[in-house]
Amino acid sequence: MRTVNIHEAKTHLSRLVEQAADGESFIIAKAGKPMVKVVPLEAQEQPAKRRLGFMKGEIKVPDDFDTMFAEEIQAMFEGKD
Repeated sequence: MRTVNIHEAKTHLSRLVEQAADGESFIIAKAGKPMVKVVPLEAQEQPAKRRLGFMKGEIKVPDDFDTMFAEEIQAMFEGKD
């Protein structure tokens, strides 16, 4: 990715913005330190990948899920075998 110094960015802002809009992202640096990244606006509008429900239909939760192993767990707390 191309890096331009802040002075060059000020001098050629219109040209740089046009290039970024065409998909040529760049970084603006001040004294050699990267400060900002300029990217086309469309690149920021992509929705995040949906993770919720990605295993739908793959897993079945048992009806007794809330009470599974209740006796064993109680015995562990009470010290019974």
